[in-house]
Amino acid sequence: MQSPNAGASTTAAAVPAGSNARSADIRAPARIGDPLSDIDTPALIVDLDAFERNIARMAARVAAMRASGGNPALQLRPHAKTHKSPDIAARQVAAGAVGVCVQKVAEAEALVDGGVADVLVSNEVVGRAKLARLAALARRARLSVCVDHPDNVRQLSAAMVEAGATIDVLVEIDVGAGRCGVPPGEPAAALASQVAASPGLCFAGLQAYHGSAQHLRTVAERQQAIAGAVEKAARTRTMIEALGIAVPKITGAGTGTFEIEGASGVYSELQAGSYVFLDADYARNHAASGSTFAQFEHSLFILATVMSRPVPERAVCDVGHKASSSDSGYPTVPDIEGATYVGASDEHGVLRLERPGPLPALGDKVRLIPGHCDPTVNLHDWFVGVRAGRVESLWPISGRGPGF
Repeated sequence: MQSPNAGASTTAAAVPAGSNARSADIRAPARIGDPLSDIDTPALIVDLDAFERNIARMAARVAAMRASGGNPALQLRPHAKTHKSPDIAARQVAAGAVGVCVQKVAEAEALVDGGVADVLVSNEVVGRAKLARLAALARRARLSVCVDHPDNVRQLSAAMVEAGATIDVLVEIDVGAGRCGVPPGEPAAALASQVAASPGLCFAGLQAYHGSAQHLRTVAERQQAIAGAVEKAARTRTMIEALGIAVPKITGAGTGTFEIEGASGVYSELQAGSYVFLDADYARNHAASGSTFAQFEHSLFILATVMSRPVPERAVCDVGHKASSSDSGYPTVPDIEGATYVGASDEHGVLRLERPGPLPALGDKVRLIPGHCDPTVNLHDWFVGVRAGRVESLWPISGRGPGF
């Protein structure tokens, strides 16, 4: 495992193995020690103070839930699809996380290459080439993966036997998202029995993640959705245990609901990931008074340069679709009162100014909060860590890529 300070002085010529074809000649947008004003744009910047507070707050919240007596085995397994970075994963593990999650084999390879020792691919892996890579990786680290179909179990077992490897396997159940996952109850129990009997596979429990519940806007809506997920997971566990098969863990949850799963007594792992950055869409969620969710801070920003001031009520910056995902809405503009990001093209972002005037001026740097952090991160090669207005660290986004 890398030390918590790994990457503090990374340069453009120091891209680690597993960087998913990011070569050593990928130019970083800044150098260590540069002032914020010298960072080239578009750039993905991390406010290191807020980032570190977010990591500490989540670790403390999970520790408090564990100490309360309701769930002494509760663990945090942050989702690294948010950041795709061994440097950030190392800091999360150093703060108490049991390991991390990823969504694809390439992300797992990048994190294991970067020193992360315990990785859950919280997704199904299908196809001979991907399964062979997964099996090779399982010989190097503690690896887990999800299944939701008997054919995939057979293919996964064959790949592990061929490679002389063993892998932990979670049966994914559909707890309400209508995406991947075998139906809870008897179908899941039958699949768990198949996994337990398959060479090279070790049944490790249930994946029960309700993704669409994360962005329900009110606490009441999220509580209702997760109550159904908890019931399905608990009922399925009972049916599997009735077959004489232990269910070591039930894993799931996200930044929008982790407190609910954590208090259920059913979930033993929490997969929250976006808390480390807190994007604009998560900030729109209504948080109940005293909720830990409300204590997370925006730590991830896209730094843009104003490249055009054609009229007083409009500024155009260099952050468009190629630098910011818009699937969860356009970025917000936290530092300019009355400024709204209203339109994007490939290379341009249009800001409408409710108070037309000379500022922001041509060449000014503007911070934007991305609407959805995960796909925005996937558009960039580097995190630029900033503290007290200067660049302190450069972390390659080693796991970014198209999804293979």
